[in-house]
Amino acid sequence: MEGALTARDRVGIQDFVLLDSYTSESAFLDNLRKRFRENLIYTYIGTLLVSVNPYKDLEIYTPKQMEIYMGVNFFELPPHLYALADNAYRTMLTEYNNHFILISGESGAGKTEASKKILQYYAVTCPCTEQLQTVRDRLLLSNPVLEAFGNAKTLRNDNSSRFGKYMDIQFDFKGAAVGGHILSYLLEKSRVVHQNHGERNFHIFYQLVEGGEEELLRWLGLERNCQHYSYLVQGECAKVSSINDKSNWRTVRKALSVIDFNENDIEHLFGIIASVLHLGNIQYDADNKGSAVIGNNAEVRWISKLLGVSVLVLQEALTHRKIETRAEEVLSPLNVDQAYYARDALAKAIYGRTFTWLVNKINESLANQDPSRKTVIGLLDIYGFEVFYINSFEQFCINYCNEKLQQLFIQLTLKSEQEEYETEGIEWEPVQYFNNKIICDLVEEKYRGIISVLDEECLRLGGATDLTFLEKLEETVGNHPHFVTHKLANQKTRKTLERGDFRLLHYAGEVTYCVIGFLDKNNDLLYRNIKEVMCKSRNLIVKQCFMPSELDSRKRPETVATQFKSSLVGLIKILTAKEPSYVRCLKPNDGKQAGRFDDVLVRHQVKYLGLMEHLRVRRAGFAYRRRYEIFLQRYKSLCPDTWPHWRGPPAEGIERLVKYIGYKPDEYKLGRTKIFIRYPRTLFATEDAFQICKNELATKIQAKYKGYRVKGEYHKQKQAAIKIETCFRGVLARRNRKKREWAVITIKKFIKGFMYRNQPLCDENAEYLNFVRYNYLTRLREHLPKHVLDKTWLKPPAVMETTSEMLRKICYRTMVRRYVRGVSAPRKAQLQLKVVTSAIFKGKKEGYPQTVPKPFIDTRLSEQEINMKVLQMIRNERIKYGTPVVKYDRNGYKPRPRQLVLTQGAAYMVEEAKIKQRVEYATLKGVSVSSLSDGVFVIHVPCEENKQKGDVILQCDHVFETVTKLCVLANKQNSVKVVQGSMKFTIQPGKEGIIDFSTGQEPMVYKAKNGHLMVVSPRTKSR
Repeated sequence: MEGALTARDRVGIQDFVLLDSYTSESAFLDNLRKRFRENLIYTYIGTLLVSVNPYKDLEIYTPKQMEIYMGVNFFELPPHLYALADNAYRTMLTEYNNHFILISGESGAGKTEASKKILQYYAVTCPCTEQLQTVRDRLLLSNPVLEAFGNAKTLRNDNSSRFGKYMDIQFDFKGAAVGGHILSYLLEKSRVVHQNHGERNFHIFYQLVEGGEEELLRWLGLERNCQHYSYLVQGECAKVSSINDKSNWRTVRKALSVIDFNENDIEHLFGIIASVLHLGNIQYDADNKGSAVIGNNAEVRWISKLLGVSVLVLQEALTHRKIETRAEEVLSPLNVDQAYYARDALAKAIYGRTFTWLVNKINESLANQDPSRKTVIGLLDIYGFEVFYINSFEQFCINYCNEKLQQLFIQLTLKSEQEEYETEGIEWEPVQYFNNKIICDLVEEKYRGIISVLDEECLRLGGATDLTFLEKLEETVGNHPHFVTHKLANQKTRKTLERGDFRLLHYAGEVTYCVIGFLDKNNDLLYRNIKEVMCKSRNLIVKQCFMPSELDSRKRPETVATQFKSSLVGLIKILTAKEPSYVRCLKPNDGKQAGRFDDVLVRHQVKYLGLMEHLRVRRAGFAYRRRYEIFLQRYKSLCPDTWPHWRGPPAEGIERLVKYIGYKPDEYKLGRTKIFIRYPRTLFATEDAFQICKNELATKIQAKYKGYRVKGEYHKQKQAAIKIETCFRGVLARRNRKKREWAVITIKKFIKGFMYRNQPLCDENAEYLNFVRYNYLTRLREHLPKHVLDKTWLKPPAVMETTSEMLRKICYRTMVRRYVRGVSAPRKAQLQLKVVTSAIFKGKKEGYPQTVPKPFIDTRLSEQEINMKVLQMIRNERIKYGTPVVKYDRNGYKPRPRQLVLTQGAAYMVEEAKIKQRVEYATLKGVSVSSLSDGVFVIHVPCEENKQKGDVILQCDHVFETVTKLCVLANKQNSVKVVQGSMKFTIQPGKEGIIDFSTGQEPMVYKAKNGHLMVVSPRTKSR
């Protein structure tokens, strides 16, 4: 710890006891803030550990960290939860006594997480066998089960413990965990039936609804929707982003099986949870007499099934109350408000008693079977001091618990301090501190305490109310200096109190309590006839929770406050018999934000956790104390007499050391085995001097050591260099000789191989031919063809000719396959059309080569370019292709613009809104084109039909495309004729015409003097 003092200005001090201004709350907060900003969340106050919740993951809980803190002196390493846990464990083993670790703080400060980390530390670091592994697993997995049934989301914490928990971990003489036992305190049963806005019910309800298997939910009569259950939606936050109910459900199911719950127990347990949800959905109506009547019996039937009670009996119990007189028992009907109270009371009783059964069941599985004596370490994870806007009965009990623990805390701290002073022979100086016994007496004093008055009002027959309880308090404890009400307060204080409030001046500050609900919550009554019904339940857990012997007793059950007071007395008795360790948990802000430190909130927690009070007690005498051997070992370099080795008694060495340093008599005291330093500044000055001295000593030692090492290294290196040179020269000579031998043999082989290269394979040419093959294949890899049309191939040597030919075929086959696989469907269709075009025109018609690289278009006419009437007339036929053409009359050869439309079954000649001619593909005789580059083609049709007048003469800019599409659609690729010079066509039946084709400068189409149609094409350059 002393080593960390050098960085105290930046990261603060690891132990608050070493603060100069130990009475200053601002200095305390400033040190806490410095450490928090450096992600140092742990700080000591002597042996007490202060922990600040970082609200983020820090890499300080790894197995490696556990190893670092195992068996190390408490103050040797930086503050950590593991250091405190290990210190308690080692002390327990060496002194063979019992310990407890008290973890306290407000909701959201990290108490539950701290408890888990301590359990994990013991699980990893304690000795273990296969048999003990089961106990260890049960200890660890009891946490998720208790969290599911006892934790809930609150405004301050998404996993807030709504009960106090004390767990004893039992160890054998070897230090192995062999068993455990759990005590629970004051479960917040009211949460079952009511949650404030922004809060949830206990986790298990949501886990069952969200994560339960479909078959289980059907058996329980539940739906996978939390919104359908009244007890789950009052806080309006059934879904929480930070909570994974499905995953937690799986963890709880696994934990229950590991903790040794059988399937029957689990089935009955979830039946109880489901029955509570069904209870919450029961609604009452008033009959004409004002008595309560259950509106829907479906929920009652489900409860009857799950709890194993009669439907009629249960229905009667939820709507009537049994009143006993000396002569008879009378069933009195309940009004609607009373019925709702009875329903909620039953839900709370079932859940509360089931929770107690669950804790007992876990204790059975953790029970140690070995009767020999065991030492224990107790973990007390209990609610911290609570101050809300409205404080009720629960806060009263919780704050009373904290008063008792604070009283014990101060007593044990003073006791340990006084014992250490006496052991070391140092005179004890009385410590001034606030003794909160006066407040504890105010709450618990027999006959006159607040609890006694509350119980008296609960037992009083007649018109006892919350307000009469307040009046009785004013009469009984009205003169107490730590008690005030609206009636007793002065004018200024009265403005801050309502008429139904009373205020207690706790050790941590003032808390105002609202008495409304105190009597009901303290009574926690359950009507007798409801208990009778539960005693008859066939659900084994309910049967154990509601014993028939409870009905035989006519004694009124103890109130909640009295039970809690008794359990606290038992807890204090347990803790008093053990050695204490403390963890105080703080939350840095209310928003659960990493890195934000709220001074006001932290100051409030420091106050009500009593940290300043504890610091004052620890600092009342001496701020620092260490064993002589440890202090002398660290600071002996500051005195020439003790450096480098002190041979005498440690006490004498300490005397010389402090005298040389210059300690004043009032700054220190020497005990029997320890030195006590009163002021932190004295220790800081000593540590600063040690750091300066350490640097000077390090420089001197380095200089001497470097000279010695360098001289020795020089001689070693010189001798080594000579040896290495000798050996290396020999190695080089031998290596060169081997290289020359290898070169001669290789050259001989290759010369022989070259000479025998044309001979059959033999020993003389085998290696040479292998080299030739390898060389050829290597060069071939660099000169493979790049594409399908690349026909180049590296010429092979004679020995590789056959192999080369095989490789060439494989290579081209692979490239072709790759090319074919890469061709898309549209591209394939294009190529198929091009193949047809090639078959018709290649080598026959000029201009064909120029069209090869140009892709064909699906159509040259869009539907918008074709007249709507035409589209209507041919609507039953799908248009495949369309193009603008010029039609020449058969008589006179007058050109007329037309549209050629090809459908699935026919070709249409369209003029604006008219179909001039329809040629069915089945009747098509053929198509003729010239061998020149013109765009004229003739569609031959049979003239025997009355509909057809003669052949059709057309001119088109895309003659190759159009003719190909026409032939493919008509399936008459073989009916295309490419003619040279002239062609005949039919004008009308029995009359023919002739078209002459020639070449010229300009393309022209005209009627020649001989009456023929003359088509002139421009000359094309031959390729």
